[in-house]
Amino acid sequence: MTAITATPAGREIGIRTLLVLAMAMPMLLLYAVSALGPQLVHDLAISPESLGYFTVGSFGMATVLSLRVGALVSRIGGRYGLAMLFGSVALTFALMASLPGFYSLLLTTALLGMAQALANPVTNLLIDQRVAPQHKAFVVGLKQSGVQLAALFAGAVLPTCALQLGWRGTFALVVPLALALSLWALRQTGQPAAKDVARATATTLNPRLGSLMAVQCCVGIALSAFITYLPLYAVSLGMDQAEAGFLVALFGAMGIVSRLVITPLGARLREDAFLLAGLLLVSGMSIALILQADAASSALLWLAATGVGLTAVATNAIAMSMLIRDAAFGNVASTSGMVSAAFFAGFTIGPASIGELARRSGSLGSAWEVLLVVLALGIVSSLFLAQLRRRGDTSAAE
Repeated sequence: MTAITATPAGREIGIRTLLVLAMAMPMLLLYAVSALGPQLVHDLAISPESLGYFTVGSFGMATVLSLRVGALVSRIGGRYGLAMLFGSVALTFALMASLPGFYSLLLTTALLGMAQALANPVTNLLIDQRVAPQHKAFVVGLKQSGVQLAALFAGAVLPTCALQLGWRGTFALVVPLALALSLWALRQTGQPAAKDVARATATTLNPRLGSLMAVQCCVGIALSAFITYLPLYAVSLGMDQAEAGFLVALFGAMGIVSRLVITPLGARLREDAFLLAGLLLVSGMSIALILQADAASSALLWLAATGVGLTAVATNAIAMSMLIRDAAFGNVASTSGMVSAAFFAGFTIGPASIGELARRSGSLGSAWEVLLVVLALGIVSSLFLAQLRRRGDTSAAE
């Protein structure tokens, strides 16, 4: 059990704010590409399906790095991990705002993989070390809501900025913010005490951890493809770009609510893996609504964004809470990295593969059907995880 380091009240608020922003900033690119998709397609002269490749570089790199970054975070601690995270975000957006051409931008997105890989191990380690046990589940939900804060910000603010500054000028606005956060992280978290620097321990892939990774991979595929192509699909049904951007904002707002409310609920349940399965079931039902949508029933798109935001989004926060509370998974920083690797693998696969499927079939309709199958696999993996944990708890009791 990790010792809890007492944190002054004022500094605790600052740390919690940094935790939220540490989850928001690395994910901002995904939602920015979604919200600004029509403008990117026009200015870069690419097909709509090509938007999915923006996530391949960043999340592909994040997948690889996440497998080992937990050990690095354990050695350097949360302070320097946060500074590295925000610094890599600043560098990525600076290059995105200045480099020409679609392919150079794709290469640049790989730099963001470092920030995405660091996000969960760094924030989970800080929570494990500095948050009292009775508050851990809430703080996990709070910091995970930062991902949806990025979606809310991207959908509500970036399209308006892009109308005045263009998408490159909008990306450039992120750079000074990320640099300021990097400096704030060094000051706010303070010099880590020796007892706060966890020993790097190797975590082996056990069945319990593997099942949770499978769940998160399925969630990553479904979420990334859903939010990447929902605005484009809405525009194809006659919705204007600004209104389609608010679909992303709604998705983000619902995600914030779900992570703040459902994560602590999961911690109070005897088996939160069943909650994962239930949330994915409702998420699948929400995506199924899109198959019934047309120009006369665009309200179904708003219902779908609400449903997925309230359900599937919460599953990642629940997974991270499980890692912190259940020592059977393994070392917190290492297992956070491994589960993040599975989640990011889903983000790498999802938009590009679904976009290619839509291109070959000539419609996004078949792509939505594939997402239903993916979520079904996630439900099966969740139920298997529940069975493994029940067996493990029974064995321990004996």
